[in-house]
Amino acid sequence: MTHARNWPMTRLVMTGAALPPKLFLPSRRDMVVLAPLALVALGAALFLRYGIIQNTPIGLACEAGEESLTCTVRLAVILLFVRSVFGWTALVAAIIQLIRPNRVAFGIGLIAAMLGLVLYNLRLSALAVALLVLSLARVAPHTKAASAGPPASEGG
Repeated sequence: MTHARNWPMTRLVMTGAALPPKLFLPSRRDMVVLAPLALVALGAALFLRYGIIQNTPIGLACEAGEESLTCTVRLAVILLFVRSVFGWTALVAAIIQLIRPNRVAFGIGLIAAMLGLVLYNLRLSALAVALLVLSLARVAPHTKAASAGPPASEGG
């Protein structure tokens, strides 16, 4: 009776079928760090776009020659999105993440994509987001190396 209850489990063990490879997914600890960072990047991008860049009085003051930290930040952000720095950064990080999945490339790609989606780098950032989503279907690097060859002998 015990054998019948554990039949699917014993069959897998007896046939020697390998478990499917583990996919790259950020751990819970990674998600606790990445989710707030992405939300902060999104909030900062929204503030920069609607609070500083598209704010007419600030824009007129900065164009009139006012030298303040707000105008300096506004000019720097405008120069960054005119040259598509947010989009290219997100795309390069997403390509690295797709080739060799790791949490640093995923985080950089996610943050740069959040900034780029809001700050006028929509096409490159959207492509980066698509590549980041595709990278979640990749095999984790440590399981690929572990399943590449036969296990090492313990004696010897």
